[in-house]
Order: sequence, then C-alpha cells, then structure tokens
Amino acid sequence: MIRISLLLLCALAAGGARADDSAAFYAGKNLRLTVGSSAGGGTDIVARLLARHIGKYVPGQPGVVVVNQPGGGGLVGANRIANVAARDGSEFATMERAIPQLAIMGDANVHFDPLKLTWLGSLSSYQNDAFMLLVNADHPARSVEDLRSGAAKARLGASQQGSTNLTFALISKEILGLNVEPISGYAGTAKISLAMTAREVDGQMMGIVSIQASQRYLWESKAVRPLVQFARRTRHPILPDVPTGQELVRDEAGRALIEFAELPFFMAQSFVAPPGVPANRAKALREAFMNMTQDADYRAEARKFEIDDSPIGHEAIEALLTKAQATPAPVIEAFRKVISRAGP
Repeated sequence: MIRISLLLLCALAAGGARADDSAAFYAGKNLRLTVGSSAGGGTDIVARLLARHIGKYVPGQPGVVVVNQPGGGGLVGANRIANVAARDGSEFATMERAIPQLAIMGDANVHFDPLKLTWLGSLSSYQNDAFMLLVNADHPARSVEDLRSGAAKARLGASQQGSTNLTFALISKEILGLNVEPISGYAGTAKISLAMTAREVDGQMMGIVSIQASQRYLWESKAVRPLVQFARRTRHPILPDVPTGQELVRDEAGRALIEFAELPFFMAQSFVAPPGVPANRAKALREAFMNMTQDADYRAEARKFEIDDSPIGHEAIEALLTKAQATPAPVIEAFRKVISRAGP
C-alpha cells in the first residue's frame, strides 16, 4: 500500500513538473506564428488578431511574432510547419482551409498527413455563414427551380481554377444539374461584383459574411438574390426559403461529393502546430486558443473585422478530417474531375 501511495505521489509530482515546465518554457519567449499568405490579406488579418490576444492565455504569457511566408496558396507555409518548424511548442501557423482536403486527395505538393499535425482549433466553423449562389435581383431566375428546369440560365463569374467560387459553380452545374455557365479569370469577388453590375455576368458564389464585409451595399439594397446555399447542414436562419446544396442533390454519390467539397468551410480559419509537440505544451496551446475565443477584447475586435465567431477546438477538426479520410475513392475521384474543369 505504501509503495502504491509513493508511486501515485511520484506520478502527481511528474504531472506538476510538466505543468511547471510549460510556464517556464514559454516565459520570456516569443512564439512564431507563420502565415501562409501575404501581409494585409484576410488570413493575415485574422492571424494578427489572434496574435494580439492569445499570449496572455499561454502559461508564461509569451509574445507572438507573425511571420508571413506566402507561396503555393499557403502550401509553402503548411509544408514548413509540418516538416521544418521546431517541434518544441514554440511555433504554430495558419492553415489555408483547402490544404487538408488536398492532402486527403493525395496532392503531390502536400508533404504531410493532416491528422498527424497538432491542431489547435479554428476561429470559424461557418456556423453563422453560408456560401451562396447569388444572381442579380433583375435576373429571370426567381428561384433555383428556374435554373434546374432550364427556364433560365446564369453566367457565374469566378476566379482561377481551384478557387472556391469556381469549384462550387462547377458543382452547381455538374452535380446539381443547374443551368449555369462558370466564367473564370476574375481577380476576386469585387471584380466579379463590378462585372455583375455591368451585366457582363449574372452572378457569383459568395459567403454571407464576405458580402456583408466587402459589398454590404449589394446585400442591404437587395441588389442580389441568393438561390442556393452551400456549407450548411441546415438552412441559415436569414435564408429560410433558400435550399441547401444537400437538399438539391439527386443521389447519394452526389451528396457524398458535396459533403467532401464542403469540408474546408467547417474549419475555415484553422491554426496548427507541428507534429510531435510535447503533450503538456500542446495542451497549453490548445487551451489558450479556446480561452482566447471567449476573451471580450478579442470578440470585440472580431466583430469589428466581421469575422465569423464560431470557434471549434482540435477535437472537432480531427473528427472532420477522420470522416473526410474515410470518403470512398470513387467520390474523391469524381470531385477531382469536377474541379479540374475550368470556365471559359
């Protein structure tokens, strides 16, 4: 009995030492936060917002230094955090939302298994958002049924191949059978909105938060009409009459493809540390991340930048990735074929 008690005391002491190690390790340090995009962009703004607030919740209250490392749509930074960054808990990074999906698809440019990374969490799970197929308010399609029946056609402006707006325009055409024509090559949603105003195109794919942040006048004046909403398991409360992509899909294979395609939205603003971070420091970073999301000052700034405030922890991300990795190969191949097409 005495021996067991001593063993328990030793175990407790070891646990305490590990906790103390986190505070001692981080005190006086600067954490490196790598951002896989250029300064000033949306991902960079979110990362710098987090950097201003997370340090006070990490044991030892370290500073956070943001380092931009753009390239490959975030792949350069993602590959670095997975393979080169220090694994002692002193580094973490943003993760562009589509990269884990590319890894699951077997993209040769992704050099890591996303489930082996030390996920901290995501600031957005898209709970308060929806990715909409929008058309001009004077377009003849009054509902999605007008596009599905062929009574109307919509030319949808989009960016380059691989962009989310082009991907979901193609899914609308190929999987939902809507009478839409994706027209790619536009440099961002603002340019597409100008093309819509000039009636060069009829619509585009865009998120609620995005249009409210950057094109609010279009939304508030009802100059656009949403016909479909993606990245939703249920209809968004402000779009009760707009069907989801999941509602419109015609078969189980199509439903599985859309579910796989929507994965990136549910971990839209993720942060991740390298594999192999000591367990106590990983725990400290994960707890700091979630505690920060409840910080009043952080939330006030998030509202100022109109960031979707629906955080999730590492367990939710790991569950999403585990489910996505179980997607049947034929579904992934069908998705790969859809996104390999480009508009004229």
